Amino acid sequence: MNPPPPMDPGAPIVAVTGASGAVGGRVAQRLVRAGVPVRLLGRDPSRLPELPGAVAAPPAPYGDGEAMRHALAGAHTLFLVSAHESPDRVRQHTTAVDAAVAVGVERIVYVSFLGAAPDATFTFARDHWHTEAHIRAADVRYTFLRDSLYLAGLPAMTGADGVLRGPGGDGRVSAVAHEDIADAATAVLPADTESTDTRHDGLTYDLTGPEAFTLAEAAEEMSRVTGRTIIYVPETREEAYASRAQYGAEDWEVAGWVTSYEAIATGEMSTVSDAVPNLTGHPAMSLATYLREHPDSYRHLLKTD
Repeated sequence: MNPPPPMDPGAPIVAVTGASGAVGGRVAQRLVRAGVPVRLLGRDPSRLPELPGAVAAPPAPYGDGEAMRHALAGAHTLFLVSAHESPDRVRQHTTAVDAAVAVGVERIVYVSFLGAAPDATFTFARDHWHTEAHIRAADVRYTFLRDSLYLAGLPAMTGADGVLRGPGGDGRVSAVAHEDIADAATAVLPADTESTDTRHDGLTYDLTGPEAFTLAEAAEEMSRVTGRTIIYVPETREEAYASRAQYGAEDWEVAGWVTSYEAIATGEMSTVSDAVPNLTGHPAMSLATYLREHPDSYRHLLKTD
C-alpha cells in the first residue's frame, strides 16, 4: 500500500468520533490515507487506533460538554457517529453538538438512520430524528448520512441454532455494509476542507445496499454460504418480547430490538438509494458479497460436529 500523502499542517481538521468503532475507525483510516488532518475522539483514548498523522484527543464522552469542547477546539468539521443506545442518547448528542458549535466547528456530518422520524416504528430511529432536528436548528453547516441496517447485523441476529427470528413479517430491508458507509462519508468529508465547497450542505443521503430483501431471503443466502439450513421464523410482538426476556435487558433496549424488526415489516427499511454508488463511484455491497468477504461474521453458524 502506498504511504499517505503528506498532511498540510495548516489544513482544516476533521474530528472523527467513535474512532475506535466500526464506522468511525474506517472513516479515520480513509481520511488519513487521503492526507486529511484527523483528530480522533473516543471515550477511552487507549482504544483509539494509531494512525500516521492523526492526533488522539483527551477522553471525550458525548454527554460531557466541557470535555467535548476541549476535544473539538480548533476543529473545522465534526464527523458525529451516533452514541451507543441509551435512554439519554438524544441528550448526549445535543450536548456534543452544542459543544461543537460553541468552539466554532463549522460543519457536522452526522450518521443517522434510514427513515428517521419522530414517529418511526423503530424507537432508536426517533432518537436520530431529534438529533437531526437539533443540528438543523444550530448555527452550523450539516450533512446527514442515514444508513440502513448493517449487513453485519443479519448473521449477528441469527442464533447458533440457525434461526433468525423476529416480527419482520414479509417486509424488506436494504441493509448496507460498514465499508460503504465509510466510503460515502469519506467522499463527503473532504469537501469540508474548502470553505467555498458547499455541495453537501443541508443534504440527507440514504445509505443502503443495492437491493431490499426479506429476512427469509437473508436466511436463504446464509444457508448457501454456511452449508447448513438457516431459517427465518416470524414472530408476533408478544412472542418477540417473550423470546428476548432471557437476556435480562432493560425495557427500552428490548423495545429497540423488537421494533427494528417491526420497522422492516412496515416497509420503513425497504428504501433502496443510489447514494453509495453516486458518492463513492462503486456499487454498494450486496449481502452475498458481504458474506463471501466476511466469513467471521457467520462463524458461529458453522457446524462444529
